[in-house]
Amino acid sequence: MPFSADAWARNEAAYETIRTMPFNAELADGRLSRERFVHYIVQDAHYLIGFGRALALAAAKARDPDRIVHFARAAESAIVVERSLHGSFFEEWGIDAKAFAAIPVQPSAHHYVSYLTATAFAEPYEVVLAALLPCFWIYAEVGRDIHQRAGADNPYRAWIDTYAGEEFHAAVARMIAATDEAAAQASPALLARMHEAYTAATRLEYLFWDGAWRLERWPV
Repeated sequence: MPFSADAWARNEAAYETIRTMPFNAELADGRLSRERFVHYIVQDAHYLIGFGRALALAAAKARDPDRIVHFARAAESAIVVERSLHGSFFEEWGIDAKAFAAIPVQPSAHHYVSYLTATAFAEPYEVVLAALLPCFWIYAEVGRDIHQRAGADNPYRAWIDTYAGEEFHAAVARMIAATDEAAAQASPALLARMHEAYTAATRLEYLFWDGAWRLERWPV
């Protein structure tokens, strides 16, 4: 069994919890409050900076030149292409660069970014890919599921269409292939570390969505 199929099966219950959690249920039916969506988008924009750094480090650790290019381009996409989507919402809501910079990274986003960057710096290439994969894959599957349930007049249609789109799913397929490629040569001990990283990142995906639902703030 490829690593990706095994990892998905081991964490399928967690994915189902994410898919059906209140934030995504209300996002799908268009009832999600503007306050919660704004909180999510701002934190996601902060997150993408750290995610881009982790992808760049994956590029630096890749042994194959094609994978170096792959992850370097993915880092660029995370920061430039996806942030342009956030920027369109920011413009609509009157959030300029100064206002965005003044909003702190909240606990769950801070934890997730710190985990990914620490993993990218300290762990082998194979483990880095396993930690990065859930963000790609879970977003794609949640986006596709929401797209199937959302009405044409959903106020968050631009977000829904981006993560349900074929271009994003093609990027996910490339990430799955790269991770399976790396895992194919991994020792049993290294595979175990890859599974630990995949599960940790999946749990952090849940915490990120839940933090947006709770309008998470630092308690002190």
